[in-house]
Amino acid sequence: MALTNPINPVNPLPMGPWKITVYDQEYFQGKRMEFTACCQNIMECGMENIRSLKVECGAWVGYEHSSFCGQQFVLEKGDYPRFEAYSGSNSYRIERMISFRPICSAYHKESRMTIYEKENMIGRQFELSDDYPSLQAMGWFNNEVGSMLIQSGAFVCYQFPGYRGHQYILESDCHGGEYKCYREFGSHSQTPQIQSIRRIQH
Repeated sequence: MALTNPINPVNPLPMGPWKITVYDQEYFQGKRMEFTACCQNIMECGMENIRSLKVECGAWVGYEHSSFCGQQFVLEKGDYPRFEAYSGSNSYRIERMISFRPICSAYHKESRMTIYEKENMIGRQFELSDDYPSLQAMGWFNNEVGSMLIQSGAFVCYQFPGYRGHQYILESDCHGGEYKCYREFGSHSQTPQIQSIRRIQH
């Protein structure tokens, strides 16, 4: 059987490895737009907010505000009919997502990171390459992480055990993989409290 030429114009491949479809109403209703790259401000595209979405290819991160600022939401392949489907159990309720971008380094099978007791990669450390619903249960000595080094892949870190609370998406191709203090975890980060971590699916 002959192999199909991947650049054959009769059967073109999708544009890049990422695709997301967003809607301005719940349950995939209302205005609909498709993206294969980042969007800094959905309002500039004629939408006031994103109320449901479908991730068709790749892993993405959504943000509460424009220009990739504010609360973060990890968006892996699947359907998100309402805001609660991707917002998780945050410390405060928000129903707003204005910007989003692909997580280019997400690769579930080759994810590796090191967490450190203190800022600037100092103090006791622990290497992770799996999912940890409770860092304390696996032996981490307190509920805070001073700094992190992402050697490969991408992770989502959560404020509380069981993947709850504020989400922080940390990637090997951002900051050179170095997050030297909790303020670098995200623009919304106000505490070094991290109690669960998991790899991001691609």
